[in-house]
Amino acid sequence: MQLKLTFLAPIMLSSQALAATDTSVVENSQITQSQTQSLQQKAGQWGLSAEDYQRYRQLMNGPRGIQSPGLDPLSVLGIEARTPAERREYAEKWVKAEYARAQKELEFQREINAAWQRLYPGRLPVNMENAAGVVRDTDGRLALFVKSKDCATCDARLKAVLAGDREVDIYLVDSQGNDDTLRKWAREHQIPVDKVRARKITLNHDGGRWMRFGNGLMPVVLQQGEDGWHIAAF
Repeated sequence: MQLKLTFLAPIMLSSQALAATDTSVVENSQITQSQTQSLQQKAGQWGLSAEDYQRYRQLMNGPRGIQSPGLDPLSVLGIEARTPAERREYAEKWVKAEYARAQKELEFQREINAAWQRLYPGRLPVNMENAAGVVRDTDGRLALFVKSKDCATCDARLKAVLAGDREVDIYLVDSQGNDDTLRKWAREHQIPVDKVRARKITLNHDGGRWMRFGNGLMPVVLQQGEDGWHIAAF
């Protein structure tokens, strides 16, 4: 009887070890499956494959993540494209995504405009309906808040403001107080020197004003009215 018990103990221990191993394998499999599903879901939001999104994350863990923190997957993959065909593919995906975003914002903006008329008639509303994205009236000085890097919409908004020949105070939110950065950006964007000298255009470091007045929108245009600054376009 003692001999049988001696052999039975190892058998029971072996069964327990196998059960623990099986449980660990199942748990690891569930974790892997969950991670895969999460990756596919995030990739799908940008119209990408899981492999594309994995490459985006790898790129953001390298120099690109330091150079362009927070940059969207389509822009990152397009900038870091390995072939011209790949770059063209991501550019088209970016344009489609941007078009869809703009349509949603325009639809919401129409509702905002209607709400302004109902709740605050006669007050300056947010205006996004014109193609340039700048308020149509010409009264009041503008303040434009832009980023210097990776912001195509910032460049488009700047061109619209300059084309409208408006007096504007331009604030660079990522200049970090560096005058050379501000001057370099102004040269690259062909800011008219004569208007800067005449103070029709001023170049400024942000100094926290963007978060205080721009509600975190980027880019954003403010217009000066009788009762202060109002968001005019973004």
